[in-house]
Amino acid sequence: MSKLHIKKGDTVYVNAGEDKGKTGRVLKVLVDKNRAIIEGINMVSKSTKPNAKNPQGGIVKQEASIHLSNLNPVDPKTGKATRVGRKVSADGTLVRYSKKTGEEIK
Repeated sequence: MSKLHIKKGDTVYVNAGEDKGKTGRVLKVLVDKNRAIIEGINMVSKSTKPNAKNPQGGIVKQEASIHLSNLNPVDPKTGKATRVGRKVSADGTLVRYSKKTGEEIK
């Protein structure tokens, strides 16, 4: 299995779909399905039964997952979408970097 170009906590740009052009923070990565949940992106309405958290029940808006191929990390230097490369740093750890500017992605 190959490594993914997106991690939890990354700021990503949406390339395709209803929310094309928006950016958001990754809340969760579903590795087995190659999907991610992004804060404020791909919002869906879901019916819920009454429970302790929501005693009234009704319709709740929440984020749905989006496929990783539709996401690109945002370059920390320019704030635009970029591709990701991997290289070994001086201390021997593998780090991700922006292909456009060479800036390290945290």
